[in-house]
Amino acid sequence: MSMVKKAVVRLGFKTGEFVVYPSHGVGQITAIEEQEVAGFKLELFVVSFAKDKMTLRVPTAKAASVGLRKLADAESVTKALTTLTGRARIKRTMWSRRAQEYEAKINSGDLVAIAEVVRDLYRSEAQPEQSYSERQLYEAAVDRMTREIAVVDDITETEALKKIEGQLAKSPRRATKGEAAEAEAEIEGDNDDIQEEAA
Repeated sequence: MSMVKKAVVRLGFKTGEFVVYPSHGVGQITAIEEQEVAGFKLELFVVSFAKDKMTLRVPTAKAASVGLRKLADAESVTKALTTLTGRARIKRTMWSRRAQEYEAKINSGDLVAIAEVVRDLYRSEAQPEQSYSERQLYEAAVDRMTREIAVVDDITETEALKKIEGQLAKSPRRATKGEAAEAEAEIEGDNDDIQEEAA
């Protein structure tokens, strides 16, 4: 079989395009390969993550179930950037529980969910230091956002990061513990504000 170098398309994905793999972020489909496993032919997307020097092979039939998706559209990027300007929503649960929730959001591959993690864990210069694990999760979320926005908007990662930081600078920061407690009480009361209208 002669190999002709042209874009191969499977399930709406084509070779050469950038995609998002939930637990690793932005990668590029470098090839669509066929492998024989136990007498069965298996077709695989070869996804390369250049920055992490890593390659994944994803069976094309499992692409949807593992959450492989196309890059976010401009509307999703705008929504994610707008999310950053909102008030941080910090639940009053143990850090280990919150950390698990943040990690799940980062690994969901959903750009808006990742933006929520960035927003909630962001600390301005005037605020107290973050713990090591908070910092790690924050940086992981920022990295995911930066990479996707850079590819979608066709800008450098540095420019994408400036965009993110510019949005975070607009967010309402909480200076004192009292204000933080107030904000949390406000969040907890959010659901009480929903009123049913009589038909």
